[in-house]
Formats: sequence, C-alpha cells, structure tokens
Amino acid sequence: MSAASLPIYFENAVATLREHPDGYVVFKYHPGPRQFAAFQAVLTHTGNLLRSRDWYKILGDQRLMTPFTEEETTWVTTYWLDHARHRPGGIYAAVLLADDVFARLAATQLRHEAKAAALTYRLFEHEGEAAAWLRQLG
Repeated sequence: MSAASLPIYFENAVATLREHPDGYVVFKYHPGPRQFAAFQAVLTHTGNLLRSRDWYKILGDQRLMTPFTEEETTWVTTYWLDHARHRPGGIYAAVLLADDVFARLAATQLRHEAKAAALTYRLFEHEGEAAAWLRQLG
C-alpha cells in the first residue's frame, strides 16, 4: 500500500502526516523553506498521534526536505526527543534519505544527537524497504 493513498491525519506547509494501518505514522516533508511554528506544529501532531494510538514507529520521508535549521535541530533535541523518552522502549524511525546532500548531513547530525534519546533511526533509499523494517519490529 502506497503511503500517498492513505488518508491525511494532519498537513501543513512543512509536512503531511498519515496513519498507516500497520501501526505507524507516515511523515512526509514538503520541499522548500519552513516556518518554525509550522515545523513545531507538525512534530507536535506527530507526537500526539503516536500517543493517541499507542504507536512507536514513524516512516519519515525526507526525500524533498531542505536542511534542518539550527533552531529546528535545537528544538527537536531539547523538546521533542525529550518527550520521546517518556515512551518505554522509545521510538523507531525508518527514514527515507533526503535528495539534498546538505539535508542528509543535517539529518545525520540530528540522528547522532538522537542516540542519547530513546529514538532509533534506520536509513533507507526505498519506501518498501523502510516499511518492511517497521513491520518486522512487531
């Protein structure tokens, strides 16, 4: 099942969030620069969806994403990931790599910082491989 065919849970200028029937959030970044408040909103909705469904998995599609700003990276590591720690066992994210090399570098830096939190990342080139990894997590 293609993620694009799933109903939209939340969408703004930063990303589209969808609920996958296999029990994970599909988080697809839109191209272009981001407003910080919209970035915060989409991540807040992601956390709310994970908690409301008692899920712990995300398929993050960063293929069209522009690099994280310093402000975004700081907010993710000090606020959003801190809340991820509250879930026993943490959160698992299958991430489709950004096309933009600078966005890849920014995401890699954030991934290293996320190791201190309860967030496990695995990087993929293809959506099917990412979804298969999430399914095997149970």
